[in-house]
Amino acid sequence: MKNAKKSRETPGVSDAGNKKCGDGVIRILVVDNHAVVRDGLVTIIKRESDLDVVAETGDGRQAAGLWRQHRPDITLMDLRMPPLDGVDAIYKIRAVDPNARIIILTTFDGEDDIYQGLRAGAKSYLLKDVRREELFHCIREVHAGKIVIPAAIAAKLAGRLPAQDLTPRECEVLRLLSEGKPNKLIGAAMSITEVTVKSHVQSIFKKLNVLCRTEATIVACRRGILHF
Repeated sequence: MKNAKKSRETPGVSDAGNKKCGDGVIRILVVDNHAVVRDGLVTIIKRESDLDVVAETGDGRQAAGLWRQHRPDITLMDLRMPPLDGVDAIYKIRAVDPNARIIILTTFDGEDDIYQGLRAGAKSYLLKDVRREELFHCIREVHAGKIVIPAAIAAKLAGRLPAQDLTPRECEVLRLLSEGKPNKLIGAAMSITEVTVKSHVQSIFKKLNVLCRTEATIVACRRGILHF
């Protein structure tokens, strides 16, 4: 209770959760420096029986602290925030847990914004004019371990880097990667060793000129290698 009280007294920060943990409820941290937008997000999210907001803030630096405190299932992250922007906040959170599931929700759709946000480790990139049903769907899909890349966002990055052709086996590995499966499960599904899977993943990243699974999914989707 002491920590919660302190958080509520900090401008732009609050502990907001009021639903019981478990029972399939997805716990969400909302990070947006515009109070009106943040309040609106909290309100519509709390109306969903399987979603809850456990904390909120308008400060990217405080976001990392709140993430460590609450360990939310999903973080909705804005990009432009003082004194720490969303990309740097993502890096800080993923330094604690590389598997943290973060969705960027912003008004900025520039190629470099998208590129930097997804390279930092976000699992999805949405614009704030997204319909609420699409937002809720994205939250649930990312929570299930999937990568969600809207077509318009994928198109922004399509021609950023050249790519070599993938082999049929690499395409299958990439498809399973895009579904959020770890290397061990990919190996089991394809009847190959985990070491072989890692080798395929390295080859995929090299051919697509990417550094992470999310970026690989985006490039492959736009080039027609993957279809969602």
